[in-house]
Amino acid sequence: MNRRLPVQTLAALALGSTLPALAQSKPIRFIVPYPPGGPLDIVARALAERVKDSLGVVVVENRPGAGGSLGADLLAKSAPDGNTILMGAVATHAINPWLYAKLPYDPIRDFTPITLIARVPNVLVMNTETAVRLRIASTADLVAYAKKNPGRLNYGSGGNGSAGHLAGEMFKAQAGVFMVHIPYAGGNPAQLALISGQVDLSLDNLAAASANIKAGKLKALAVTTAQRSSALPEVPTIAESGGGLADFDVDTWFGLFGPAGLPTEIVQRLNRVFVAALASPEMKSRLASLLAEPSASSPEQFSAFVKAELQKYERAVKASGARVE
Repeated sequence: MNRRLPVQTLAALALGSTLPALAQSKPIRFIVPYPPGGPLDIVARALAERVKDSLGVVVVENRPGAGGSLGADLLAKSAPDGNTILMGAVATHAINPWLYAKLPYDPIRDFTPITLIARVPNVLVMNTETAVRLRIASTADLVAYAKKNPGRLNYGSGGNGSAGHLAGEMFKAQAGVFMVHIPYAGGNPAQLALISGQVDLSLDNLAAASANIKAGKLKALAVTTAQRSSALPEVPTIAESGGGLADFDVDTWFGLFGPAGLPTEIVQRLNRVFVAALASPEMKSRLASLLAEPSASSPEQFSAFVKAELQKYERAVKASGARVE
């Protein structure tokens, strides 16, 4: 036995004995299943920068297509060695499994949840002039008007099967009202239609709607989450606003996944590193700029959360009648 091993070799052996078997010889692929420049991409790149001292180089790779399903499938088919991770979301793991007739992956069986990263509230907004004209100042007012005037109100969304569409269907079902859904080809056209008065209301992403709320073009009736948003603390939740929707809780979320079969020691190490990154002032500031609430969790908590969301959206998608062949 060579008793004079180089100092560098001894250091490497010591490091290897204390760290889980997370491969460091090549960059970690961090798949974002959406185009560059969106909220998930922005957060992924910020996280990649924060964790590089612990994990080495992390390369964000955008793989958009099929509502996020292409990128999610790429992760599902990757080797469970810790070298490939995914920024999954409510669409990839709770909506698409019921929306797409043929999805190439199973949202539970083919993934290892690592940590929830953030949640972004949706907000129930009306065209301000329409709200004043119809004397609707609260969710309770909206429900009362809709019950007296079935089919008179309409709501816009970014398309059939979109998060805004499904939130609207959940709202209708729980409130016991009928409103006409008007789908648009994306969130921006839907918001322009709302601002111009072509549609009456929507359940929009808070980050997308906040500027027009502050400008007075949209009236925020309520946020859709169980707790109020720190970005709009004066706006009540739907649950506390009356109208019979005491259990309403819908938002946009995203989190970190690995492929199925990821060893426990790698899962735990990734969880520790990313949870610590989310607690940093820099990440808190970045998430706040997107009106997102930091939501770090254990792998077990995230797994239970994903399963509950999958069940919730099964009912919503089926009620909406939306389907992608």
